[in-house]
Amino acid sequence: MRRNFKATSGFTLIELLMVIAVIAILAALLLPVISSAKAKAKRMTCLNNLKQVNLGVNLYAGENGDTLPNLGLATYITYKEVVKNYVGLNSPSSPQDRVFTCPADIFYYEETVNTPYVPHGRHEQDVCDYSSYAFNAGNLVTNYPNFTDNGVLPGIGGQKLSAIKNPTKTVLVEEASALFPYSWHQPKPPVPSGSPMFNDARNMIGFVDSHVSYLQIYWNSTIIYPNGNSSVAAYYDPPAWYDYQWSGK
Repeated sequence: MRRNFKATSGFTLIELLMVIAVIAILAALLLPVISSAKAKAKRMTCLNNLKQVNLGVNLYAGENGDTLPNLGLATYITYKEVVKNYVGLNSPSSPQDRVFTCPADIFYYEETVNTPYVPHGRHEQDVCDYSSYAFNAGNLVTNYPNFTDNGVLPGIGGQKLSAIKNPTKTVLVEEASALFPYSWHQPKPPVPSGSPMFNDARNMIGFVDSHVSYLQIYWNSTIIYPNGNSSVAAYYDPPAWYDYQWSGK
């Protein structure tokens, strides 16, 4: 008995193109979701790291007469040297200090305005003590009469923890980008030169009472440095409706 088998046909060119088009549409729909998930994961890692750094600063103060770090003008960076052993780091600082690394920290601007964009993380830099995070120590920088009557900027370096009047709103440690401010998590397009600052840049902030928040940082472009450049955000407290303050008053 003979059996007739019908030959099966393959994809036609049009069908193949339709399949490719469907795959492209699905990819276009999924990519924003994947990107959003990755960004959220980076923020959560950053938040957890900052919580540990915040705890380390509090432990340091607890063992040093309730007094926060005071290592001179650069305490906002050098504080890491006196608190890192409280978060389990006993070796010289290095880019491998993950607890001090925000995974979104893949670029930064120099510590002054009108300087180039740097396509590398702060946590990769020796000058930043391999850290994405800074301590709120602006008060240790003096001679800024344009900002305060006594020429001292807001900050809590060297102060007693128990003397800070509003611990739920006073910044203890923060992403270094918040000082200026710009944002690692929601950046604007890289600026080859000029001021990187913009109002309401979103940053991770750790507070004296140990909680950490992801919030907007106020920047007033009309406030001017003594040298004529626009000031950074940490040189003045924001309006009252913002959920943070730099000073401990």
